[in-house]
Amino acid sequence: MSDNITVADKSLLQSFVPINTLSLDHLESLLRDRSIEVLCAGQMIFEAGQCDNQHIYLLHGDVELLHADGTNERLSAESHLCTFPIAHVQPRQHSARAVTDCSVIRFDSAKIDGMIAWDQTANYIMLAIAAQRDLDEDAEWMATLLRSNLFYKVPPINIEKILHRFEAEAVAAGDFILRQGEIGDCCYVIKEGEAEVWQARQPGEPQQLVATLSAGRCFGEDALVNDAARNATVRMKSNGVLMRLAKQDFFLLLKNPDVATMNLSEVGRQAGQGAVWIDVRTQEEYDAGHCSAAVHMPLDILQLKARLLDTTVNYIAYCNCGQRSQAAAHFLQGLGYRVHALAGGFKRYPPEQRSHYLELCF
Repeated sequence: MSDNITVADKSLLQSFVPINTLSLDHLESLLRDRSIEVLCAGQMIFEAGQCDNQHIYLLHGDVELLHADGTNERLSAESHLCTFPIAHVQPRQHSARAVTDCSVIRFDSAKIDGMIAWDQTANYIMLAIAAQRDLDEDAEWMATLLRSNLFYKVPPINIEKILHRFEAEAVAAGDFILRQGEIGDCCYVIKEGEAEVWQARQPGEPQQLVATLSAGRCFGEDALVNDAARNATVRMKSNGVLMRLAKQDFFLLLKNPDVATMNLSEVGRQAGQGAVWIDVRTQEEYDAGHCSAAVHMPLDILQLKARLLDTTVNYIAYCNCGQRSQAAAHFLQGLGYRVHALAGGFKRYPPEQRSHYLELCF
């Protein structure tokens, strides 16, 4: 692929599970970090026992999985099975070898899981906002904020806190909000009104109008992550309302809060005493393999399904790497349910432990 991100590139990613659940911003970020490998017939893609922590998808050609019992399984890029990452269990349970000339695309698994956790948590928050009629006028700027690349640095579990840290500030036409060259200590989101961005290309040159910002736009974000001077002046074009986030509040949001977790053997004992598993992954991930006794409640629609739970029952939320299950446990605890998250997600544990405690169903 070229360095330019094309519509075809995005379409390709949107056919892969679980990448097909990601926002467009996250898809573009993945494409920038993509690694495509062309292999000749006979070359190995990975070896049994490897821990490469990668999602590997077959783009074209055929590969075969080499099983420990000596049997082989052939996969073709046109097969529905290849919408999933190839034999995606860590450590690798099989070796994979190219049967024909083929190509694969590799992604960092932790990055994918982090992105999915962020997007699904944001969707959960937006459902909660939609259910509160008194927040109707805030829905637009909040939704735009949650799509901002800057806030992807915030742990998913803190997304709800982001919105509460912003403070409203009434402004008038002509007010200067930022001045080029100043050191900033906050960022803004325009809730109401319009603002103009003025910039001098070189020191001493007159400033020129370079952009107009409307409701929902964020500006001044650089001040949150570094101490560089403001690179532009922002002046209100009309009366309006800005939502302001201070730098110190942003740094507080970067810290992971404590969530009740248990390791696999601990929650296995809890399950033996009547605790109920909750699978918070996507439908496709659930269909590909899940705990046979699990209730399926994807994180992004947990707000809608939580009413089906019982406040007298102990629950154990799980996902692949732990981020989504921690967010789910946090939200459900806030609703009055007794929930622990499986520490590290089930991929943290050896396959034999997963099979024993989770009783995986495929």
